[in-house]
Amino acid sequence: MNNQSVWMHIGAGSFHRAHQAWYLHKLREQGDESWSIALGNIRNDAVPLLNQLAAQQGEYVLETVTPAGKRDYETITSLRKILPWDSDISALIEQGASAETRVISFTVTEAGYYLTPAFTLDLNQADVKADLGGDIRTLYGALSHILTQRVAQGGPPVTLLNCDNLRHNGERFRDAFLAFLTAKGDTALADWVRTQTRSPNTMVDRITPRPTPEVAERVQAATGKQDGAAVMAESFIQWVIEDDFIAGRPALEKVGVEL
Repeated sequence: MNNQSVWMHIGAGSFHRAHQAWYLHKLREQGDESWSIALGNIRNDAVPLLNQLAAQQGEYVLETVTPAGKRDYETITSLRKILPWDSDISALIEQGASAETRVISFTVTEAGYYLTPAFTLDLNQADVKADLGGDIRTLYGALSHILTQRVAQGGPPVTLLNCDNLRHNGERFRDAFLAFLTAKGDTALADWVRTQTRSPNTMVDRITPRPTPEVAERVQAATGKQDGAAVMAESFIQWVIEDDFIAGRPALEKVGVEL
């Protein structure tokens, strides 16, 4: 029996790799290798990074900096699968539909939720309109394709986890996603999402600047590694999650996550 569980993350930016990936790496360090991350992206802007990570077998160095300026270096090993990009997001769909995928998380920035000032889905946004017509420009369009395939394969329930710094992030994402599916006329998938998924609220915190060439230079000087995917962050880190996972979760409380 395969007891491996996959945490699929959508959004290959620095924050995920300095935050959620770090926590799952710490679990693996403790000997719990039952969960691993599969990383992909909706848009093609992360293709060079994904290619670099694939060439490095998903491993990269995280540089952390204390308020006093002390720098530490750690090789992160939780990304076990890098999902190649194509315009049909076929790798994301295949992985997201797989029964081994028990959590689908995402970081798309606050703007990526297309919310009005009243925190409802803005159906007048061009990207949202395009996805209502079947395109894949937004998180909502991507998830509708992923979950449609999951349902078609008879897939089990899955947790949809918002990891962006947005108040009430789980609720606001869920309300907007259901509004998207309703506007699309996909009532069957909306019903499945209501009963077969959960969207816990989370609070994330770690300042993660965009990496500069100097980060890779410091990493090489400190570790001897040539790392084209190195990332830097402040030493402080926090993650608070509402413990409402429908298909199991890693033992995140063992590595400092507040549940």
